Amino acid sequence: METAKQKVRCIADYQFGKGTGAKLFPEDIEIQYSPRTGRIRYINLYGERLATLRPTDGRLSLSIKAAQTMAEHIPEAKCFVTVQNAVAPYIAKGGDVFAVHVVAINEEVGAKDEVIAVDENRQVLAVGRTLLSSSEIHAFKIGVAVKTRHGINKS
Repeated sequence: METAKQKVRCIADYQFGKGTGAKLFPEDIEIQYSPRTGRIRYINLYGERLATLRPTDGRLSLSIKAAQTMAEHIPEAKCFVTVQNAVAPYIAKGGDVFAVHVVAINEEVGAKDEVIAVDENRQVLAVGRTLLSSSEIHAFKIGVAVKTRHGINKS
């Protein structure tokens, strides 16, 4: 029988690339369950939230802490959106990422995928969900590409 830890690691592997789950969720993670449904809801490490398992689609929403862990230890993860340094302060405050400001994005990123916005120096700025696929972002160069959920400097 699959344990809850194995389940969240499998979801991370599916969502961000093979091997991501084991690196992002070590043995000492704590899993909180929804009191109403009994399903996995939050994944914490030492009292700090790493991710939320969204009940709507069964995917992970990352925290800034998880984004920083992934940027440092899992650079091969398929969830990074690199933005121009000129707009980095705006994104870090929680501003949305516009397609015209995207410098690089993994080709496998699709619409509604969880992503980590980083600047050209690979510093984490924010986490959010894409509104467009990577090919659409490259083709259109207009409109919002990533709806930011949390910026690192959001007050």
